[in-house]
Formats: sequence, structure tokens, C-alpha cells
Amino acid sequence: MLRIASRIHEDFKSKFIVYRDLRNRGFIVTPGIKFGCDFAIYEHGPGIDHAPAILEVKKKGDKIDAPDFVRAGRLATSVKKLFVFAISDPDKNSVKYLVSKWWKA
Repeated sequence: MLRIASRIHEDFKSKFIVYRDLRNRGFIVTPGIKFGCDFAIYEHGPGIDHAPAILEVKKKGDKIDAPDFVRAGRLATSVKKLFVFAISDPDKNSVKYLVSKWWKA
């Protein structure tokens, strides 16, 4: 299944590692396409609560530059959510999270 999914979905392994980690932590994870990101993260689930965070998966070694942060900030502020960059390391099967909370000055 991993082989088939990897052919169909770009960066499937990195995204799956993040998805599995979030599910193991008890979160409900849904596609984030309507928010312009990889995943929306819920504590209880759609229809029960609002997603407090949206998430984009990056692979270890990918660069996150200033325009990435600006885009993340604008997106998160417009939908009133935290923005999370998940840094996936497929070689070590691990994930690190970078959480941005935006506020108005």
C-alpha cells in the first residue's frame, strides 16, 4: 500500500509520518485543502469543534523562508487558527513541530 500511495501522492511518506504521529497523540486529522495546507487538526472532530490549527508538512532539509512565514501568518490569521510546520524525517521516522501563533499589533 505504501508503494502505491507513494506513486499517487507527492511526499506521501513524509505526510503519513506526520498523520500517524498526530493520530497517536489523539488528534483528529483531516485534509487541509480548504485552508490551503496539508492538514487541519481537531481535538474532537469536524462538526463537533473547530480546528484550532492547520498544518503544512516539510521534509527535513527543506527550507522555510520569509515568504513561507508571511503566507502562513496571513493564512492562519484569516481563518483564526494556529499554523504548524511539521518537519518530517522519513529516515528516522520522526516529526518535529514548529507552531506559529499570530496576533494583531
